[in-house]
Amino acid sequence: MDIVFVGAGRLATNFARALHEKGHRITAVYSRTQASADALATVVGGLATDSLFSLPKTADAFIISIKDSALTTVIPALAKGREEQCFYHTAGSMPLSVFDEKLPNVGVVYPMQTFSKERQVDFSHIPFFVEGRSESALQRGREIALAVSDNVRELSSEGRRHLHLAAVFACNFANHCYALSEEVLRAYDIPFSVMLPLVGETAEKVKTMSPREAQTGPAVRYDRNVIDAQSRLLSDKPELQAIYDMMSKSINRLAND
Repeated sequence: MDIVFVGAGRLATNFARALHEKGHRITAVYSRTQASADALATVVGGLATDSLFSLPKTADAFIISIKDSALTTVIPALAKGREEQCFYHTAGSMPLSVFDEKLPNVGVVYPMQTFSKERQVDFSHIPFFVEGRSESALQRGREIALAVSDNVRELSSEGRRHLHLAAVFACNFANHCYALSEEVLRAYDIPFSVMLPLVGETAEKVKTMSPREAQTGPAVRYDRNVIDAQSRLLSDKPELQAIYDMMSKSINRLAND
C-alpha cells in the first residue's frame, strides 16, 4: 500500500517503521515541525513536510497519529479535497465519530502498546483494535493491522474507550507506582534496579494467572500492623500516604469480593 502518515511522534514513528519494513510504501510524513517530519522520513522514505496542504491528494490510507486534542482541527484540513480517501486515526480514547459524518471511508487502527522513539517494539505480538464506518474501510484497516500484527480484533468506539481506560490502569498507573517506589528508595540511596526482579516476576505471574490471584502483600489480608506502620512512614508525604491507604483498601476489597 501507499500510506501517508500524519504525525511523527512515538506511535507514528514505530508504526511507520514497522509498515515500511513489511514492504509498504510511506509516501509522505507530516509533522507540526519540519525536523520531526525529516527524522521519520529519513527512516521510512517519502516526502517530509510541516504543511498539510503539501501532502499527496491520494494514497491507499492516510494514518493520523497525533495528540487527541488536535484531531478535530487536523482532520477537516486534511480531508478537504480528499473526501473519498481512506482515513484512520490511531487513538484509543477517541471515537470514530471524530471524523465528519460525510466522510465515508474512515476508521480506527489502534495498537494497544506504550511507545518510545528510542525503543523499537515487536509489532507481531501487539493487539490491534480496528473499526470502520464502511465495510471497505474496516477491511482496509484490518489489512493494515494484519501487515504487522498477528493479533487483530474489531472493537466499537465505546468498547475501545473502556479498553483504553483499562490500559491506563495497567500501564500508566503501574509505571507511576514504579516512579513512587523510586522516590521512596532515593531517600536511602537505593537504586530502583533492586526492584527489577520483583517487577519481572509480577509481570510473569499474570501471564498464567489472573491479577487477583497473583496479588500478594499485607493489603490482601489487611494486616493492620504492617499497613499502619508503613502508612506512618509516609506521614511527611501526605499525597503519597493517601495513595498508599487508598490502594491498600482497594486491594483488600478486590481480594474479598
